Amino acid sequence: MPRIPSRRTVLRGLTVTGAAVAAFDTASRSWAATAAESETAAGSTASASTTSTSSTLAKVPRLDGTLLTDASSLTAAADDYGHIVHNRPAAVLRPGSVRDVVTMIRFCNDHRLPVAPRGQGHSPFGQAQAPGGLVIETTPLAGIGSVNTASRTVTVGAGAKWSAVARATLAHGLTPPVFTDYLELSVGGTLSVGGLGGQAHRVGAQVDNVTELQVVTGAGELVRCSPSRRPDLFRAVLAGLGQCAVIVEATLRLVPAPTTVRRYQLTYSDLATFLDDQRMLVREGRFDYVEGQVQADATGAFGVHVLEAVAYGPPVGPVPDDTALLRGLRHDPATAHIVDQPYYDFLDRLAPVIAAMKAAGIWGFAHPWLNLMLPGASAAALATQVLDGLTPADAGPGAVILFYPLLRERLTTPLLRTSDDDVSYLFDILSAAAPDDTAAVDRLLAVNRSAYDTVAAAGGTHYPVGSIPLTPADWQAHFGPAWAGLQSAKCTYDPRGVLVPGQGVFG
Repeated sequence: MPRIPSRRTVLRGLTVTGAAVAAFDTASRSWAATAAESETAAGSTASASTTSTSSTLAKVPRLDGTLLTDASSLTAAADDYGHIVHNRPAAVLRPGSVRDVVTMIRFCNDHRLPVAPRGQGHSPFGQAQAPGGLVIETTPLAGIGSVNTASRTVTVGAGAKWSAVARATLAHGLTPPVFTDYLELSVGGTLSVGGLGGQAHRVGAQVDNVTELQVVTGAGELVRCSPSRRPDLFRAVLAGLGQCAVIVEATLRLVPAPTTVRRYQLTYSDLATFLDDQRMLVREGRFDYVEGQVQADATGAFGVHVLEAVAYGPPVGPVPDDTALLRGLRHDPATAHIVDQPYYDFLDRLAPVIAAMKAAGIWGFAHPWLNLMLPGASAAALATQVLDGLTPADAGPGAVILFYPLLRERLTTPLLRTSDDDVSYLFDILSAAAPDDTAAVDRLLAVNRSAYDTVAAAGGTHYPVGSIPLTPADWQAHFGPAWAGLQSAKCTYDPRGVLVPGQGVFG
């Protein structure tokens, strides 16, 4: 009878180019980075079962990048911008190629290990965490291809930041048509949730401006998909929360870029009037960008409403006409602030704010964010109900309250859910709490859940980038008529359910 080799002998025979991990022990469900670690795992497994042999070691495939299990990498992957949820993975993949993503998703699918892609780690509630599984860092997949000026498209890696994409395309006089306010997010990250900004009422969300994707399904299949090629997968990936496939590359639509913009900040004392004027502006398409903020007044209540509108100048539009653009608006004209600035400076306007937050330490606070989609007809009443009694002290340092008016007809991606009203409002309360103040975090999470219930009962939904404790039943209700398609795609493309457990969509 041939002699069965020892675990030490097996591990000595394993080599993984550029990787720190040699094998996965299917018995102990742990990664073995060295022979000594594997024997430790083997010993603990053998104490529970004397039948364990070297056959429980699954060799990690050859990789171009690195598979990490060191404490620092795992701790970092068990945290995010929210600093609320901490689910530690078993390993982190720093891919050297798209092939690495394919290889490791296939490996995880074979061994039923959960997988989650992670871009900039800006999720606030553990959405990109994979307890006991594999986190795939997409930051190495940050390539930006040549801008195709004929088709007005550019193909970029999932890990590319929107700031880098903007700079690359502006060199050709072109730009993606819509941006999130914060530019240092990854393309793959925002396309997985929707990608909303103040331009969305004119051009749709970022997901509505994608012409093709390259993805890796939960079964480890590398696929190109588009509206005409594997359209079911294309629809299931855009705003699909990573449930069916991991985005590795996206082809984005571009439009001519302005060189300068004119930015208007208009103050209102009444919430309903503020929202009505926002609604009128997006229905008319008078501005290229519309959003607004709610700020504290002298009494400490959230009673100051600032409508922010932007008109693009040449070469995509005429020099803005203030009289025509402001006609009929009911703001306080004495407090209007109007300024011209270069287009990229407008896009990156949060950079100094973020720098100040980091300098003050607020960036490291917990961020139990609330992001709701309010039906237009009842937006003022619902927002008032949520904001009643909320003070700046309750919301925490650096908190921001935002309203983005959205035209339903411009949002064509099925999984990006809004209300049935022609105008909906993305309503954000971007709160913060000291990371060690668990009572404040728990209180804000309870407020979030209560607000979600109120809005859902009124026909609203939520934008899935916040911190709302949700059940699979909540998700089914959220997706509504799109649920059946997502569920079918999940069964087809991630049949073992390994992808992105942190969202909690399927339990």
